[in-house]
Amino acid sequence: MSAQRTAPPTVPFTSMRQLVGPLLAIIVGIFMVILDSTAVNVAVPKLVDDFHSKLETVQWTITGYALAQAAVIPLAGWMTDRFGSKQIFIVSLVLFTIGSVLCATATTVDQLIFYRVLQGLGGGMVSPIAFAMTYRLSPPEKAGSIMGLMGLPILLAPALGPIIAGYLVDYVEWQWIFLINIPVGIVGVILCALLLPGLPKKSHTSLDMLGILIGPLAFAGLSYGLSEGSTSWTSDKTIIGLVVGVVALAAFIAIELSRKQEPLLELRVFRSSLFTRGILVQWVLQFVMFGIIFSVPFFMQKLMGMSAFKAGMWTLPQAIAAGVFMPIGGRLYDRIGARPLVLAGLTIVGVGAFLIARINPTESPWQFLVPRAMLGMGMGLSFLGLNTHLIQSAPSNLVSRVTSLTSAAQQIMTSFSVAGLTTIIANRTAHYAADGKAMPDAMTHAFHDAYYVLVGLAVFGLLCAATLKRPKADAANPPVSHAVDMG
Repeated sequence: MSAQRTAPPTVPFTSMRQLVGPLLAIIVGIFMVILDSTAVNVAVPKLVDDFHSKLETVQWTITGYALAQAAVIPLAGWMTDRFGSKQIFIVSLVLFTIGSVLCATATTVDQLIFYRVLQGLGGGMVSPIAFAMTYRLSPPEKAGSIMGLMGLPILLAPALGPIIAGYLVDYVEWQWIFLINIPVGIVGVILCALLLPGLPKKSHTSLDMLGILIGPLAFAGLSYGLSEGSTSWTSDKTIIGLVVGVVALAAFIAIELSRKQEPLLELRVFRSSLFTRGILVQWVLQFVMFGIIFSVPFFMQKLMGMSAFKAGMWTLPQAIAAGVFMPIGGRLYDRIGARPLVLAGLTIVGVGAFLIARINPTESPWQFLVPRAMLGMGMGLSFLGLNTHLIQSAPSNLVSRVTSLTSAAQQIMTSFSVAGLTTIIANRTAHYAADGKAMPDAMTHAFHDAYYVLVGLAVFGLLCAATLKRPKADAANPPVSHAVDMG
């Protein structure tokens, strides 16, 4: 076995038939983890009532989860280099499932936030490892199509999460949002053990301890400061959070750039303007997508009087559209590259967000049908093509580290999106209430303001996307695939 691990890189799988088993195992695992990233969203009003708490506190069940994932994602590259992709993927699924059991036992909001953090720590490495394994196993000429298939859970799970969670909140108990992960986790672990190939490990890897300590502190501080800003931008908590976050972030960047070998996050790829422009667009997509997924169910329940299940059902148009257009986007990427897809996708997303910003609580929920479908269509066209573009913009021998960087950035943007929109909604509600508007009207205007912020971000992303160029093939570092022990 050890000889196989030090063997030179081999060619990827050459047919889709060979990839079916590994892809199935990867998709089951990643679907479960990403589903939970939005399942809690639709349960927020119920959690606020059950725990007699405030939105600003309960939203930390979402923000804490995303930040915990961001904290361990950078470890994915080092862990897979040291212990192997298959082994760490399975361990992550096991820990995530245990965290789900703990979440179901929470009796206070503080306990639930703490257990959600543990759950996020367990599942944080699943996405970057899944991307890296899929890319390394795929024939280069079919990378876009295969990444498009693997990416179905990336957009479908966040859209389907509120539907499943809404049903469980209304007709069962909110605890079942977490309990349903147990059988799925068990099946995922079995499939991974049986179907995933063993990928080569590196014989010598070093661990960036300073990066591990300072990176999470930076992201947690910034997110905490943003969240506390919903109460007061001049409070001690807000100022301390933002100052600690900014100082730690500056220190983290300096540490990572000065590290000669195997930094925690491969920040040197930002020296490539091609990569930098691409990841800026990805951040915009992530912020807008999770901003809509987080805010619209709350708008529907609190201002339109919907049940959790009905509010969750209105994510279905987005899920269906994403499922239809993501494989199309993957196939088109192989032919035309990322720029046309991202330009078209962001335009559709921006128009969809603008239409949502004009919907009032007194209108029919059917007004959400077209804009939610547009969001799914735009994300489906652009999301996976953009991810593949980022991977191909970096040397192939850094794939595991680059996917860690992009996945960590996605989770950070998710936490910033939730914390930032919560801040905007809370502050603007207070502003309109102070102007004499009744509370429902004040909240309506606040939500509309938040949606317009998302429209503005989509326009900014569109401008960045116009500068994208197709990356050249990295012939010097061909993709590394299975080396081929199945254990």
